[in-house]
Amino acid sequence: MSQEIAVIGSPDFTTGFRLAGVRKFENVPEEEKDAALDDAVERTLADDDVGIIVMQSSDLDHLSRNTRKSVETSIEPTLVTLGGDAGSSGLREQIKRAIGIDLMDE
Repeated sequence: MSQEIAVIGSPDFTTGFRLAGVRKFENVPEEEKDAALDDAVERTLADDDVGIIVMQSSDLDHLSRNTRKSVETSIEPTLVTLGGDAGSSGLREQIKRAIGIDLMDE
């Protein structure tokens, strides 16, 4: 069974992923993030087909404490955040957590 990538965020953020073939997404317009982002994340966490959730790191600030903790500590699906100050080392750690091996290891 193949695991799918899901992307959550503003329509501007999700569109590029959808064009690249990501079929699972939750569009949450900027002005609705404080109200609707928790529900979108919870729905995606509950989807057994999703293996990786992609979000903008700045969107984590819009989540309630419980939802943020749920998504950040989830092993499957694994959260991958883009943007912010995590840099490549943050992405490297997230990928390692998602697939269990360090792709950059020499």
